[in-house]
Amino acid sequence: MDEGQARRRTRGGGGAARRAERTAKRIEAAPRITRAIPDYELLSEAALQIIERNADTVLEEIGVTFSDNPAALARWRDAGADVRGERVHIPRGLARKLCATAPARFTQHARNPANSVEIGGRDLVLAPVYGPPFVRDAEGGRRYATIGDFRNFVRLGQMSPWLHHSGGTVCEPTDVPVNKRHLDMLLAHMTLSDKPFMGSVTEPSRAADSVEMAKILFGADFVDQNTVMVSLININSPLTFDATMMGALEVYAAANQACIVSPFIVGGAMAPVSVMGTLTQVLAETLAGVAYSQLVRPGAPVIMGAFVTSIDMNSGAPTFGTPEASQITYGVGQLARRLGLPYRSAGGFTGSKLPDAQAGYESANSLNMGLMAGVNFMLHACGWLEGGLVASFEKFVMDADQLGALHKMAAGVAMDEDAQAMDAIREVGPGGHYLGCGHTQTHFKSAFWRSQVLDYKPFETWEEEGARDTQALAGARVARLLADYEAPALDPAIRAALEAYVAEKKAAMPDAFT
Repeated sequence: MDEGQARRRTRGGGGAARRAERTAKRIEAAPRITRAIPDYELLSEAALQIIERNADTVLEEIGVTFSDNPAALARWRDAGADVRGERVHIPRGLARKLCATAPARFTQHARNPANSVEIGGRDLVLAPVYGPPFVRDAEGGRRYATIGDFRNFVRLGQMSPWLHHSGGTVCEPTDVPVNKRHLDMLLAHMTLSDKPFMGSVTEPSRAADSVEMAKILFGADFVDQNTVMVSLININSPLTFDATMMGALEVYAAANQACIVSPFIVGGAMAPVSVMGTLTQVLAETLAGVAYSQLVRPGAPVIMGAFVTSIDMNSGAPTFGTPEASQITYGVGQLARRLGLPYRSAGGFTGSKLPDAQAGYESANSLNMGLMAGVNFMLHACGWLEGGLVASFEKFVMDADQLGALHKMAAGVAMDEDAQAMDAIREVGPGGHYLGCGHTQTHFKSAFWRSQVLDYKPFETWEEEGARDTQALAGARVARLLADYEAPALDPAIRAALEAYVAEKKAAMPDAFT
Protein backbone atom coordinates (compact mmCIF):
# COMPACT_ATOMS: atom_id res chain seq x y z
CA MET A 1 0.00 0.00 0.00
CA ASP A 2 1.45 3.33 -1.08
CA GLU A 3 1.36 5.69 1.92
CA GLY A 4 2.32 8.70 -0.18
CA GLN A 5 5.03 11.26 0.31
CA ALA A 6 7.15 10.54 3.39
CA ARG A 7 7.59 13.43 5.79
CA ARG A 8 11.13 14.50 6.60
CA ARG A 9 12.45 14.07 10.12
CA THR A 10 12.21 17.36 12.05
CA ARG A 11 12.90 18.55 15.56
CA GLY A 12 9.17 19.05 16.05
CA GLY A 13 8.29 15.53 17.18
CA GLY A 14 8.36 13.65 13.87
CA GLY A 15 10.12 10.69 15.49
CA ALA A 16 7.53 10.54 18.29
CA ALA A 17 4.75 10.65 15.72
CA ARG A 18 6.25 7.78 13.84
CA ARG A 19 6.72 5.77 17.02
CA ALA A 20 3.10 6.41 17.92
CA GLU A 21 2.05 5.28 14.45
CA ARG A 22 4.03 2.06 14.81
CA THR A 23 2.62 1.25 18.26
CA ALA A 24 -1.01 2.23 17.60
CA LYS A 25 -3.53 -0.61 17.81
CA ARG A 26 -4.93 -1.58 14.46
CA ILE A 27 -6.53 -4.56 12.80
CA GLU A 28 -5.30 -4.81 9.24
CA ALA A 29 -7.53 -6.51 6.69
CA ALA A 30 -5.79 -9.28 4.80
CA PRO A 31 -5.45 -8.12 1.20
CA ARG A 32 -6.64 -10.34 -1.60
CA ILE A 33 -4.00 -12.25 -3.54
CA THR A 34 -4.60 -12.39 -7.27
CA ARG A 35 -1.52 -13.85 -8.90
CA ALA A 36 0.19 -11.70 -11.49
CA ILE A 37 2.88 -14.34 -11.96
CA PRO A 38 2.72 -17.54 -14.04
CA ASP A 39 2.10 -20.98 -12.56
CA TYR A 40 4.97 -23.43 -12.76
CA GLU A 41 4.12 -26.06 -15.39
CA LEU A 42 6.28 -29.07 -14.52
CA LEU A 43 4.65 -31.81 -16.59
CA SER A 44 4.52 -32.08 -20.36
CA GLU A 45 1.28 -32.56 -22.28
CA ALA A 46 2.28 -36.18 -22.89
CA ALA A 47 2.78 -36.80 -19.14
CA LEU A 48 -0.58 -35.23 -18.28
CA GLN A 49 -2.39 -37.38 -20.82
CA ILE A 50 -0.75 -40.53 -19.43
CA ILE A 51 -1.86 -39.65 -15.89
CA GLU A 52 -5.41 -38.87 -17.00
CA ARG A 53 -5.66 -42.10 -18.98
CA ASN A 54 -4.26 -44.17 -16.11
CA ALA A 55 -6.61 -42.53 -13.58
CA ASP A 56 -9.61 -43.48 -15.73
CA THR A 57 -8.25 -47.02 -15.85
CA VAL A 58 -7.99 -47.11 -12.05
CA LEU A 59 -11.60 -45.94 -11.67
CA GLU A 60 -12.94 -48.40 -14.21
CA GLU A 61 -10.85 -51.53 -13.57
CA ILE A 62 -9.88 -51.28 -9.89
CA GLY A 63 -12.67 -49.04 -8.62
CA VAL A 64 -13.10 -47.15 -5.35
CA THR A 65 -14.76 -48.23 -2.12
CA PHE A 66 -17.65 -46.31 -0.56
CA SER A 67 -17.83 -48.06 2.81
CA ASP A 68 -20.98 -48.31 4.98
CA ASN A 69 -22.90 -45.96 2.70
CA PRO A 70 -25.82 -47.61 0.84
CA ALA A 71 -27.14 -44.23 -0.30
CA ALA A 72 -23.85 -43.46 -2.04
CA LEU A 73 -23.85 -46.84 -3.75
CA ALA A 74 -27.40 -46.20 -4.96
CA ARG A 75 -26.44 -42.80 -6.35
CA TRP A 76 -23.52 -44.29 -8.24
CA ARG A 77 -25.61 -47.15 -9.57
CA ASP A 78 -28.24 -44.70 -10.83
CA ALA A 79 -25.49 -42.64 -12.50
CA GLY A 80 -24.29 -45.65 -14.52
CA ALA A 81 -21.45 -47.03 -12.40
CA ASP A 82 -20.88 -50.77 -11.93
CA VAL A 83 -21.36 -51.36 -8.19
CA ARG A 84 -20.06 -54.66 -6.79
CA GLY A 85 -20.60 -54.85 -3.07
CA GLU A 86 -19.08 -51.61 -1.73
CA ARG A 87 -16.69 -51.27 -4.69
CA VAL A 88 -17.74 -48.73 -7.31
CA HIS A 89 -16.32 -49.15 -10.80
CA ILE A 90 -16.75 -45.89 -12.69
CA PRO A 91 -16.86 -46.15 -16.49
CA ARG A 92 -14.17 -44.26 -18.34
CA GLY A 93 -15.11 -40.59 -18.67
CA LEU A 94 -18.14 -40.67 -16.31
CA ALA A 95 -16.40 -39.04 -13.33
CA ARG A 96 -14.95 -36.30 -15.51
CA LYS A 97 -18.38 -35.64 -17.03
CA LEU A 98 -19.95 -35.31 -13.57
CA CYS A 99 -17.17 -32.96 -12.40
CA ALA A 100 -18.07 -30.54 -15.20
CA THR A 101 -21.01 -29.14 -13.20
CA ALA A 102 -18.75 -27.99 -10.32
CA PRO A 103 -18.01 -24.24 -10.49
CA ALA A 104 -14.53 -23.11 -11.53
CA ARG A 105 -14.62 -20.40 -8.85
CA PHE A 106 -16.93 -19.23 -6.11
CA THR A 107 -17.18 -16.67 -3.32
CA GLN A 108 -16.98 -17.69 0.31
CA HIS A 109 -18.80 -14.98 2.20
CA ALA A 110 -17.57 -13.70 5.56
CA ARG A 111 -19.82 -11.97 8.09
CA ASN A 112 -17.74 -8.88 7.38
CA PRO A 113 -18.22 -8.54 3.59
CA ALA A 114 -14.81 -6.86 3.29
CA ASN A 115 -13.27 -10.20 4.31
CA SER A 116 -15.13 -12.40 1.81
CA VAL A 117 -12.81 -14.39 -0.47
CA GLU A 118 -12.80 -15.66 -4.04
CA ILE A 119 -11.73 -19.29 -4.37
CA GLY A 120 -10.50 -20.30 -7.81
CA GLY A 121 -9.04 -18.61 -10.87
CA ARG A 122 -5.86 -16.67 -10.11
CA ASP A 123 -6.69 -16.08 -6.42
CA LEU A 124 -4.87 -17.57 -3.42
CA VAL A 125 -6.64 -17.80 -0.04
CA LEU A 126 -4.47 -18.46 3.03
CA ALA A 127 -5.85 -20.36 6.06
CA PRO A 128 -4.13 -21.54 9.26
CA VAL A 129 -3.12 -24.98 10.55
CA TYR A 130 -5.86 -27.57 10.97
CA GLY A 131 -6.27 -30.52 13.33
CA PRO A 132 -3.36 -30.80 15.83
CA PRO A 133 -4.24 -32.32 19.23
CA PHE A 134 -1.22 -30.62 20.83
CA VAL A 135 -0.08 -27.03 21.12
CA ARG A 136 3.33 -25.59 21.94
CA ASP A 137 4.71 -22.30 23.14
CA ALA A 138 8.03 -21.34 24.63
CA GLU A 139 6.63 -20.95 28.14
CA GLY A 140 4.39 -24.00 28.44
CA GLY A 141 6.13 -26.39 26.07
CA ARG A 142 4.21 -29.17 24.34
CA ARG A 143 0.81 -29.96 25.84
CA TYR A 144 -2.70 -31.05 24.93
CA ALA A 145 -4.73 -28.24 23.40
CA THR A 146 -7.56 -26.57 25.29
CA ILE A 147 -10.50 -24.46 24.16
CA GLY A 148 -8.61 -21.47 25.57
CA ASP A 149 -5.73 -22.23 23.22
CA PHE A 150 -8.19 -22.57 20.35
CA ARG A 151 -9.72 -19.18 21.05
CA ASN A 152 -6.30 -17.56 21.20
CA PHE A 153 -5.40 -19.00 17.79
CA VAL A 154 -8.64 -17.58 16.38
CA ARG A 155 -7.72 -14.19 17.89
CA LEU A 156 -4.25 -14.38 16.32
CA GLY A 157 -5.81 -15.23 12.98
CA GLN A 158 -8.11 -12.24 13.23
CA MET A 159 -5.13 -10.00 14.04
CA SER A 160 -2.80 -11.42 11.38
CA PRO A 161 -2.70 -9.08 8.37
CA TRP A 162 -1.78 -11.68 5.76
CA LEU A 163 -4.28 -14.41 6.66
CA HIS A 164 -7.53 -14.33 4.71
CA HIS A 165 -9.28 -17.09 6.62
CA SER A 166 -10.03 -18.08 10.22
CA GLY A 167 -9.72 -21.79 9.39
CA GLY A 168 -11.41 -24.71 11.11
CA THR A 169 -9.99 -27.02 13.78
CA VAL A 170 -6.94 -24.82 14.38
CA CYS A 171 -6.18 -27.16 17.27
CA GLU A 172 -8.26 -29.93 18.85
CA PRO A 173 -9.51 -28.71 22.28
CA THR A 174 -9.21 -31.89 24.33
CA ASP A 175 -10.76 -30.37 27.48
CA VAL A 176 -14.18 -30.32 25.78
CA PRO A 177 -16.12 -33.55 25.06
CA VAL A 178 -15.61 -34.90 21.54
CA ASN A 179 -19.32 -34.74 20.74
CA LYS A 180 -19.60 -31.09 21.83
CA ARG A 181 -16.32 -29.41 21.00
CA HIS A 182 -17.38 -28.59 17.42
CA LEU A 183 -20.03 -26.26 18.88
CA ASP A 184 -17.46 -24.31 20.93
CA MET A 185 -15.06 -24.14 17.99
CA LEU A 186 -17.71 -22.81 15.62
CA LEU A 187 -18.86 -20.29 18.21
CA ALA A 188 -15.28 -19.06 18.57
CA HIS A 189 -14.86 -18.57 14.81
CA MET A 190 -18.23 -16.84 14.51
CA THR A 191 -17.79 -14.44 17.44
CA LEU A 192 -14.03 -13.85 17.79
CA SER A 193 -13.34 -13.35 14.07
CA ASP A 194 -15.13 -11.80 11.12
CA LYS A 195 -13.10 -13.69 8.52
CA PRO A 196 -14.42 -16.78 6.66
CA PHE A 197 -14.31 -20.09 8.53
CA MET A 198 -14.66 -23.86 8.09
CA GLY A 199 -17.36 -26.26 9.25
CA SER A 200 -17.11 -29.49 11.25
CA VAL A 201 -16.67 -32.82 9.45
CA THR A 202 -16.12 -35.33 12.26
CA GLU A 203 -19.71 -36.65 12.04
CA PRO A 204 -22.61 -35.81 9.70
CA SER A 205 -24.74 -34.42 12.54
CA ARG A 206 -21.92 -32.02 13.38
CA ALA A 207 -21.89 -30.84 9.78
CA ALA A 208 -25.63 -30.26 10.15
CA ASP A 209 -24.97 -28.22 13.33
CA SER A 210 -22.46 -26.14 11.36
CA VAL A 211 -25.07 -25.34 8.72
CA GLU A 212 -27.67 -24.43 11.36
CA MET A 213 -25.26 -22.12 13.20
CA ALA A 214 -24.30 -20.50 9.90
CA LYS A 215 -27.99 -19.81 9.28
CA ILE A 216 -28.19 -18.03 12.64
CA LEU A 217 -25.11 -15.96 11.80
CA PHE A 218 -25.92 -15.08 8.18
CA GLY A 219 -29.65 -15.72 7.89
CA ALA A 220 -31.25 -18.88 6.50
CA ASP A 221 -32.12 -17.39 3.12
CA PHE A 222 -28.58 -16.09 2.62
CA VAL A 223 -27.04 -19.49 3.43
CA ASP A 224 -29.46 -21.23 1.05
CA GLN A 225 -28.26 -19.04 -1.82
CA ASN A 226 -24.60 -18.46 -0.94
CA THR A 227 -21.49 -20.30 0.20
CA VAL A 228 -20.45 -19.31 3.73
CA MET A 229 -18.41 -22.38 4.73
CA VAL A 230 -15.59 -24.49 3.32
CA SER A 231 -15.02 -27.89 4.92
CA LEU A 232 -12.26 -30.48 4.62
CA ILE A 233 -13.30 -33.93 3.35
CA ASN A 234 -10.33 -36.32 3.45
CA ILE A 235 -10.22 -39.49 1.38
CA ASN A 236 -8.89 -42.58 3.15
CA SER A 237 -6.17 -43.28 0.64
CA PRO A 238 -5.82 -45.55 -1.14
CA LEU A 239 -9.16 -45.41 -2.95
CA THR A 240 -11.53 -45.54 0.06
CA PHE A 241 -14.35 -43.11 0.93
CA ASP A 242 -15.64 -43.69 4.47
CA ALA A 243 -19.19 -43.03 5.64
CA THR A 244 -18.23 -40.32 8.14
CA MET A 245 -16.48 -38.08 5.64
CA MET A 246 -18.97 -38.78 2.87
CA GLY A 247 -21.84 -38.16 5.26
CA ALA A 248 -20.43 -34.72 6.04
CA LEU A 249 -19.90 -34.06 2.32
CA GLU A 250 -23.53 -34.99 1.66
CA VAL A 251 -24.74 -32.48 4.26
CA TYR A 252 -22.60 -29.64 2.92
CA ALA A 253 -23.15 -30.32 -0.77
CA ALA A 254 -26.92 -30.52 -0.26
CA ALA A 255 -26.74 -27.14 1.52
CA ASN A 256 -24.63 -25.59 -1.28
CA GLN A 257 -21.63 -25.27 1.03
CA ALA A 258 -18.13 -25.96 -0.28
CA CYS A 259 -16.07 -29.09 0.35
CA ILE A 260 -12.37 -29.69 -0.16
CA VAL A 261 -12.14 -33.23 -1.53
CA SER A 262 -8.60 -34.15 -0.61
CA PRO A 263 -6.63 -37.42 -0.56
CA PHE A 264 -4.33 -37.81 2.45
CA ILE A 265 -1.17 -39.13 0.81
CA VAL A 266 2.05 -40.26 2.46
CA GLY A 267 4.08 -41.51 -0.48
CA GLY A 268 5.28 -45.07 0.02
CA ALA A 269 2.50 -45.78 2.56
CA MET A 270 -0.80 -44.58 1.08
CA ALA A 271 0.39 -44.19 -2.51
CA PRO A 272 3.19 -45.50 -4.76
CA VAL A 273 6.72 -44.21 -4.23
CA SER A 274 6.86 -42.79 -7.77
CA VAL A 275 5.64 -39.31 -8.69
CA MET A 276 3.65 -40.50 -11.72
CA GLY A 277 2.01 -43.31 -9.72
CA THR A 278 1.01 -40.95 -6.92
CA LEU A 279 -0.36 -38.40 -9.37
CA THR A 280 -2.47 -41.12 -10.98
CA GLN A 281 -3.94 -42.17 -7.63
CA VAL A 282 -4.56 -38.57 -6.50
CA LEU A 283 -6.40 -37.79 -9.73
CA ALA A 284 -8.50 -40.96 -9.54
CA GLU A 285 -9.50 -40.28 -5.94
CA THR A 286 -10.33 -36.61 -6.47
CA LEU A 287 -12.28 -37.34 -9.65
CA ALA A 288 -14.44 -39.83 -7.74
CA GLY A 289 -14.93 -37.53 -4.75
CA VAL A 290 -15.73 -34.40 -6.73
CA ALA A 291 -18.05 -36.38 -9.00
CA TYR A 292 -19.89 -37.73 -5.97
CA SER A 293 -20.46 -34.21 -4.64
CA GLN A 294 -22.14 -33.41 -7.96
CA LEU A 295 -24.35 -36.50 -7.65
CA VAL A 296 -25.56 -35.07 -4.35
CA ARG A 297 -26.19 -31.62 -5.83
CA PRO A 298 -25.07 -30.58 -9.31
CA GLY A 299 -23.31 -27.24 -9.13
CA ALA A 300 -22.30 -27.59 -5.46
CA PRO A 301 -18.99 -25.77 -4.90
CA VAL A 302 -16.02 -28.07 -4.42
CA ILE A 303 -12.23 -27.75 -4.27
CA MET A 304 -9.86 -30.37 -5.64
CA GLY A 305 -7.35 -31.13 -2.90
CA ALA A 306 -3.99 -32.82 -2.53
CA PHE A 307 -2.18 -33.29 0.77
CA VAL A 308 1.07 -35.00 -0.14
CA THR A 309 4.20 -35.91 1.81
CA SER A 310 6.86 -38.53 1.33
CA ILE A 311 8.06 -40.99 3.97
CA ASP A 312 11.41 -41.53 5.63
CA MET A 313 12.20 -45.12 4.73
CA ASN A 314 14.34 -45.55 7.87
CA SER A 315 11.90 -44.30 10.52
CA GLY A 316 8.55 -44.40 8.71
CA ALA A 317 7.93 -40.77 9.66
CA PRO A 318 6.47 -38.34 7.11
CA THR A 319 8.88 -35.82 5.60
CA PHE A 320 8.13 -32.32 4.38
CA GLY A 321 9.55 -29.75 2.00
CA THR A 322 10.94 -32.50 -0.22
CA PRO A 323 11.46 -32.33 -4.00
CA GLU A 324 9.06 -35.22 -4.61
CA ALA A 325 6.22 -33.51 -2.74
CA SER A 326 6.86 -30.38 -4.77
CA GLN A 327 6.74 -32.31 -8.04
CA ILE A 328 3.42 -33.89 -7.08
CA THR A 329 1.97 -30.55 -5.95
CA TYR A 330 2.97 -28.88 -9.22
CA GLY A 331 1.51 -31.78 -11.19
CA VAL A 332 -1.83 -31.82 -9.36
CA GLY A 333 -2.10 -28.08 -9.98
CA GLN A 334 -1.86 -28.69 -13.70
CA LEU A 335 -4.45 -31.47 -13.50
CA ALA A 336 -6.85 -29.29 -11.48
CA ARG A 337 -6.60 -26.47 -14.01
CA ARG A 338 -7.36 -28.90 -16.83
CA LEU A 339 -10.48 -29.96 -14.94
CA GLY A 340 -11.46 -26.34 -14.30
CA LEU A 341 -11.56 -26.81 -10.51
CA PRO A 342 -10.18 -24.70 -7.65
CA TYR A 343 -7.10 -26.29 -6.10
CA ARG A 344 -6.16 -26.85 -2.46
CA SER A 345 -2.64 -27.87 -1.43
CA ALA A 346 0.60 -26.84 0.30
CA GLY A 347 1.12 -25.05 3.63
CA GLY A 348 3.83 -24.26 6.15
CA PHE A 349 4.78 -27.93 6.55
CA THR A 350 7.58 -29.26 8.73
CA GLY A 351 8.45 -32.36 10.70
CA SER A 352 10.46 -30.32 13.19
CA LYS A 353 9.55 -30.40 16.87
CA LEU A 354 10.44 -26.71 17.33
CA PRO A 355 10.21 -23.52 15.28
CA ASP A 356 13.89 -23.88 14.38
CA ALA A 357 16.05 -23.94 11.25
CA GLN A 358 14.55 -27.25 10.06
CA ALA A 359 11.07 -25.76 10.42
CA GLY A 360 12.14 -22.68 8.50
CA TYR A 361 13.70 -24.57 5.59
CA GLU A 362 10.87 -27.06 5.20
CA SER A 363 8.11 -24.49 5.60
CA ALA A 364 9.70 -22.06 3.14
CA ASN A 365 10.00 -24.84 0.54
CA SER A 366 6.38 -25.83 1.10
CA LEU A 367 4.94 -22.31 1.04
CA ASN A 368 6.75 -21.26 -2.11
CA MET A 369 5.82 -24.54 -3.77
CA GLY A 370 2.16 -23.72 -3.16
CA LEU A 371 2.46 -20.24 -4.57
CA MET A 372 4.13 -21.45 -7.76
CA ALA A 373 1.83 -24.48 -8.15
CA GLY A 374 -1.24 -22.29 -8.58
CA VAL A 375 -2.91 -23.27 -5.29
CA ASN A 376 -6.21 -21.45 -4.68
CA PHE A 377 -6.85 -22.48 -1.06
CA MET A 378 -3.84 -23.08 1.18
CA LEU A 379 -4.75 -24.77 4.45
CA HIS A 380 -2.00 -25.14 7.11
CA ALA A 381 -0.44 -21.88 5.91
CA CYS A 382 0.76 -21.04 9.43
CA GLY A 383 1.31 -22.71 12.80
CA TRP A 384 2.16 -26.29 11.76
CA LEU A 385 4.80 -28.27 13.69
CA GLU A 386 5.78 -31.91 14.20
CA GLY A 387 4.09 -33.29 11.09
CA GLY A 388 0.77 -31.69 12.02
CA LEU A 389 0.60 -33.04 15.58
CA VAL A 390 1.33 -29.62 17.09
CA ALA A 391 0.00 -26.10 16.59
CA SER A 392 2.70 -23.66 17.69
CA PHE A 393 1.91 -20.11 18.78
CA GLU A 394 5.36 -18.82 17.87
CA LYS A 395 5.40 -20.57 14.52
CA PHE A 396 1.89 -19.29 13.81
CA VAL A 397 3.10 -15.69 13.82
CA MET A 398 6.42 -16.57 12.15
CA ASP A 399 4.60 -18.27 9.28
CA ALA A 400 1.88 -15.62 9.11
CA ASP A 401 4.62 -13.01 8.79
CA GLN A 402 6.22 -14.92 5.91
CA LEU A 403 2.87 -15.05 4.12
CA GLY A 404 3.46 -11.37 3.47
CA ALA A 405 6.35 -12.37 1.23
CA LEU A 406 3.95 -14.57 -0.77
CA HIS A 407 1.64 -11.58 -1.21
CA LYS A 408 4.55 -9.51 -2.51
CA MET A 409 5.83 -12.22 -4.84
CA ALA A 410 2.35 -12.96 -6.22
CA ALA A 411 1.90 -9.32 -7.19
CA GLY A 412 4.55 -9.64 -9.88
CA VAL A 413 6.70 -6.79 -11.17
CA ALA A 414 5.14 -3.37 -11.73
CA MET A 415 5.95 -1.90 -15.14
CA ASP A 416 4.21 1.49 -15.08
CA GLU A 417 6.11 4.73 -15.65
CA ASP A 418 6.66 5.36 -11.96
CA ALA A 419 8.05 1.81 -11.46
CA GLN A 420 10.48 2.31 -14.33
CA ALA A 421 12.11 5.01 -12.14
CA MET A 422 13.73 6.88 -15.01
CA ASP A 423 13.34 10.20 -13.16
CA ALA A 424 15.24 8.74 -10.21
CA ILE A 425 18.02 7.44 -12.43
CA ARG A 426 18.33 10.88 -14.08
CA GLU A 427 18.26 12.67 -10.72
CA VAL A 428 21.02 10.59 -9.13
CA GLY A 429 23.28 10.12 -12.13
CA PRO A 430 26.73 8.53 -11.98
CA GLY A 431 28.35 8.10 -8.56
CA GLY A 432 25.40 9.31 -6.48
CA HIS A 433 23.05 7.43 -4.17
CA TYR A 434 19.30 6.95 -4.11
CA LEU A 435 18.62 7.37 -0.38
CA GLY A 436 17.68 11.03 -0.66
CA CYS A 437 16.13 11.21 -4.11
CA GLY A 438 12.45 12.06 -4.56
CA HIS A 439 11.45 8.64 -5.85
CA THR A 440 12.92 6.90 -2.79
CA GLN A 441 11.36 9.41 -0.40
CA THR A 442 7.97 8.80 -1.97
CA HIS A 443 8.12 5.02 -1.90
CA PHE A 444 10.46 3.99 0.92
CA LYS A 445 7.65 2.77 3.20
CA SER A 446 6.07 0.50 0.62
CA ALA A 447 8.91 -0.38 -1.77
CA PHE A 448 10.08 -3.54 0.03
CA TRP A 449 8.28 -6.21 1.97
CA ARG A 450 9.20 -5.85 5.63
CA SER A 451 9.01 -8.59 8.26
CA GLN A 452 7.24 -7.85 11.54
CA VAL A 453 9.14 -10.67 13.30
CA LEU A 454 12.67 -11.06 11.94
CA ASP A 455 15.54 -8.99 13.39
CA TYR A 456 17.60 -6.75 11.09
CA LYS A 457 19.21 -4.56 13.75
CA PRO A 458 22.97 -4.08 14.21
CA PHE A 459 24.67 -6.65 16.42
CA GLU A 460 25.17 -4.18 19.29
CA THR A 461 21.48 -3.25 19.39
CA TRP A 462 20.41 -6.89 19.12
CA GLU A 463 22.72 -7.82 22.00
CA GLU A 464 21.51 -4.93 24.18
CA GLU A 465 17.90 -6.04 23.63
CA GLY A 466 18.61 -9.51 24.98
CA ALA A 467 20.13 -11.33 21.99
CA ARG A 468 16.72 -12.81 21.22
CA ASP A 469 16.37 -15.56 18.63
CA THR A 470 13.43 -15.74 16.23
CA GLN A 471 11.31 -17.86 18.57
CA ALA A 472 11.70 -15.28 21.33
CA LEU A 473 10.82 -12.45 18.94
CA ALA A 474 7.78 -14.40 17.77
CA GLY A 475 6.71 -15.03 21.37
CA ALA A 476 6.80 -11.30 22.02
CA ARG A 477 4.66 -10.70 18.94
CA VAL A 478 2.12 -13.31 20.08
CA ALA A 479 1.80 -11.52 23.42
CA ARG A 480 1.47 -8.13 21.72
CA LEU A 481 -1.19 -9.30 19.24
CA LEU A 482 -3.27 -10.95 21.96
CA ALA A 483 -2.98 -7.85 24.15
CA ASP A 484 -4.10 -5.64 21.26
CA TYR A 485 -6.94 -7.93 20.18
CA GLU A 486 -10.42 -6.47 20.07
CA ALA A 487 -13.39 -8.65 19.10
CA PRO A 488 -15.13 -7.55 15.89
CA ALA A 489 -18.60 -6.14 16.40
CA LEU A 490 -21.50 -8.59 16.27
CA ASP A 491 -25.23 -7.99 16.65
CA PRO A 492 -26.00 -8.89 20.30
CA ALA A 493 -29.17 -10.71 19.24
CA ILE A 494 -27.18 -12.95 16.86
CA ARG A 495 -24.58 -13.64 19.53
CA ALA A 496 -27.30 -14.55 22.02
CA ALA A 497 -28.98 -16.86 19.48
CA LEU A 498 -25.69 -18.63 18.74
CA GLU A 499 -24.92 -19.08 22.43
CA ALA A 500 -28.44 -20.39 23.05
CA TYR A 501 -28.12 -22.91 20.22
CA VAL A 502 -24.80 -24.17 21.61
CA ALA A 503 -26.17 -24.41 25.16
CA GLU A 504 -29.30 -26.26 24.03
CA LYS A 505 -27.37 -28.75 21.89
CA LYS A 506 -24.89 -29.44 24.68
CA ALA A 507 -27.64 -29.97 27.26
CA ALA A 508 -29.40 -32.46 24.98
CA MET A 509 -26.61 -35.09 25.06
CA PRO A 510 -24.26 -36.62 27.63
CA ASP A 511 -20.54 -35.95 27.39
CA ALA A 512 -18.54 -38.34 25.23
CA PHE A 513 -14.74 -38.34 25.02
CA THR A 514 -14.39 -41.03 22.34
